[in-house]
Amino acid sequence: MTRTKSLSRRADRVADRVHDEATEGGAVWRVSALKEVSYDVMVQPRLLDPANPALARAVTSGAAPVRRLIVIDATVASLYGERLTAYLTGHDVEFRLCVIDAHESVKVMATVFEVVDAMDAFGVPRRHAPVVAMGGGVLTDIVGLAASLYRRATPYIRIPTTLIGMIDAGIGSKTGVNFREHKNRLGAYHPSSLTLIDPGFLSTLDSRHLRNGLAEILKIALIKDAELFDLLATYGAGLVEQRMQPGEDAVGGAALTVLRRAVQGMLEELQPNLWEDHLQRLVDFGHSFSPTIEMTALPELLHGEAVCVDMALSSVLAHHRGLLTTAELDRVLDVMRVLHLPVLHPVCTPELLRGALADTVKHRDGRQHLPLPQGIGDAVFVDDVTQHEVEAALFALGERERAMRQPKVRGPVDMGV
Repeated sequence: MTRTKSLSRRADRVADRVHDEATEGGAVWRVSALKEVSYDVMVQPRLLDPANPALARAVTSGAAPVRRLIVIDATVASLYGERLTAYLTGHDVEFRLCVIDAHESVKVMATVFEVVDAMDAFGVPRRHAPVVAMGGGVLTDIVGLAASLYRRATPYIRIPTTLIGMIDAGIGSKTGVNFREHKNRLGAYHPSSLTLIDPGFLSTLDSRHLRNGLAEILKIALIKDAELFDLLATYGAGLVEQRMQPGEDAVGGAALTVLRRAVQGMLEELQPNLWEDHLQRLVDFGHSFSPTIEMTALPELLHGEAVCVDMALSSVLAHHRGLLTTAELDRVLDVMRVLHLPVLHPVCTPELLRGALADTVKHRDGRQHLPLPQGIGDAVFVDDVTQHEVEAALFALGERERAMRQPKVRGPVDMGV
């Protein structure tokens, strides 16, 4: 016999149901609950302009008096600390800065605890005073994990200041840090309540980190957006040179379009599967071999650079399977070179790639679920890639790279005699 009891809740909340099922010598209860999750991602140019109220509205909503902890990357603090201080002071926000020198080598639990210490010392309350995370993807990942742990879930706001943060790390639900040799092995699903994207921060970002972000944009382009790929092919070099800043020329006109299409494409893939209940994820393109490549090469490769090496290898795999034509593969690798992104690295040995794929299979619950491009702007999943295929793709990619580095032999010169 089964008895169902509904627990009363306020009208605006979903009623939970507790089932009490009598069993011989005992009882079994099953608790079912739903939690609605929503968050906003907003492009807000000139975010630190005192006349722009967006940041003030974000940090002043909730508890009063307004006290906020700002966790900020050390480089960002040196560039924008004075403007941030003037802005918050002008909007009557009491705040404290927690400055973190955030980079991949310190993306570990010790840094998470450093943020937790700052939260505890500041006295962050449980629900209505979101912590502000201002920096690149490493910084927002660290703060997000600290916020997920502190009082079992403290709200936070993300202000990504790198391109990879704006179109990838700063707009999803995942947080995480590295553990031993494993990339993002420790983490939680804890999206920020708001992400504020100001392309102006990219004006002070160095070229390498811009390219690092463009690698993740290229990922979106290859798996689902052929028009975005064309934009990168046409304007990629100019986007780096002009720091992705909007303007009246062709490159400036493309900058905001590229940013918006990348964010839109990423969110379209994330929203239906925010908690990764399904492990076939198109956005895992470039992330099958790259976690091991990145951690082995650290600190030589940035995240997007390792992803690009993975995408190059995966594209050759796709070509060998007839999913990409020779012309399409050439275009893919040409765009990577136009963006000055690596397509290969010395750590990429057959043994390392064997271990990388094996670790990915564990991460994907016993399946490869390997996304491969099918043409440019589409993709398929495969589950039967062999070590022989991986080694053949690695060899072919190496041969292409060696051919690219060979000096071109000039033909006879007509001297007019």
